Amino acid sequence: MAAETKRTVYQGSELQSFRFYLQHTGEHAAVLHILQKHLPMEFQKIAADKSSLGVLGVGSGGGELDVEMLSLLLSTFPTLPITADIVEGSTELVANFKALVAKTDNLQKIPFTWHVMLSKEYRMQVKDVKKYDFIHMIQMIYFVDDPTETIKFYHSLLNKNGMLMIIVEKATEGWDILWRTFSKEFCSEALPVYRSSKEVIASVKTLGLKYEEHSIPNTFDITECFDPNSETGQRLLRFMTGTDFTSFTPQIRADILNLLRSKCSTEKEGKIHFNSSLSCVFVHA
Repeated sequence: MAAETKRTVYQGSELQSFRFYLQHTGEHAAVLHILQKHLPMEFQKIAADKSSLGVLGVGSGGGELDVEMLSLLLSTFPTLPITADIVEGSTELVANFKALVAKTDNLQKIPFTWHVMLSKEYRMQVKDVKKYDFIHMIQMIYFVDDPTETIKFYHSLLNKNGMLMIIVEKATEGWDILWRTFSKEFCSEALPVYRSSKEVIASVKTLGLKYEEHSIPNTFDITECFDPNSETGQRLLRFMTGTDFTSFTPQIRADILNLLRSKCSTEKEGKIHFNSSLSCVFVHA
């Protein structure tokens, strides 16, 4: 997730918490599986009758998924010139992205333009706005001030046959249940309103845009979250609740754990697996 409102970017302990979460949840692997399934066909549509392709990543983080998508695009069109613009506010994550590019041989032919700023700043500061064929916003729509206006802006940057891809937590799944139930406790000045695919689809429909939605199934083991002596469990809970779990009252902590077990997860062979499915929304030009 990339940040936009009062929070600037993931940094310091927040960044470490985010990386810890990714290491323990398999989220990127689940997303990549769906992208490898659907994107090659979408790329064929996007590239129809074009002599070059422009890609814009918004809130690209450390670039792990961007590198995979660009490699997939290159393998689909090995001779077509491709450019990539990246909007990301964290200098540390941009440095991580650049390091990945440097050690990925096939990406050396792609010229990158780095916009080290938030999406909001990009919209305000970039005057000579380019057009793109593929724009993606992965796990960043939570932090924008107005999702409808944000989607409208980036959709306006699409070339003919272009596509805007938005990946967000899926409505009615574990994240959605958890955060809507405890929105009063979890939401803050940095993230005043929780959003899922429900709000994204509503915005797309409001704008009258053509879209497709694909589910990204995923679960991860949160068994250790129920052991107060487990460092892994406490670190996962910190990311999942957006704050230090021990800062809640004993009753709130008990209520959160009860909800996680009863409504947000499935149990199998003594393990508790959080239902962390995402939605991938393709919005067409």
